[in-house]
Amino acid sequence: MAYRTSALRIDRDQLLRERILACALARVAEGGFAALTMQGLGEAVGIATGSLYRHFRSKGELAAEVFANASQREVDALAAALRGPGSPVERLAAGLQQFAARAWHSRRLAFALIAEPVDPEVDEQRLLYREAYAELFIELLEEGVAQGVFRIQHVSLIAACLVGAIAESLVGPLSPPARAAREAGRLSLDLEQVSQSLVTFCLRAVGAEEPTP
Repeated sequence: MAYRTSALRIDRDQLLRERILACALARVAEGGFAALTMQGLGEAVGIATGSLYRHFRSKGELAAEVFANASQREVDALAAALRGPGSPVERLAAGLQQFAARAWHSRRLAFALIAEPVDPEVDEQRLLYREAYAELFIELLEEGVAQGVFRIQHVSLIAACLVGAIAESLVGPLSPPARAAREAGRLSLDLEQVSQSLVTFCLRAVGAEEPTP
């Protein structure tokens, strides 16, 4: 009986932990990491603030896990696109377009993941995931070099440059001022413009021609 009770307690704790993370992600998606406070989260989940610390030692640890969970989804989505059907050039273009589209449709969350000032624990995760994105590009670039469709020498360096290009091209259009401009009806870049410019730049950077639409 003692074992059963312990197992049930573990299950309940795990379910509560998952609910805390889901609620925390929702708050970040709505208002960025600045909107994630332990008191507000406790109220949203329906538990005492102190109970959160049974599952996470600090807000930084909680925010880092939220960041990791959200970023892993994007890494998995990009991996599926870059490893999908088509030539290396087509897959690179598709992966870039998909990444931009996913960011555009979750703009507040995407900006939080890419550029929002965060706790040191989250910054550490941000660096780890930039490396994860780079590894995916390295895999595709090596395949393209072997087939002669990418004309580059330093694959790992170019992969890092692609990651940087993606982040820098999106951070402006996803920023709060840019979102406010669009909502106010002022002229600003749209998804198609950003996505096409990103694809053109990255394909030229690897010495490839754009695929025929």
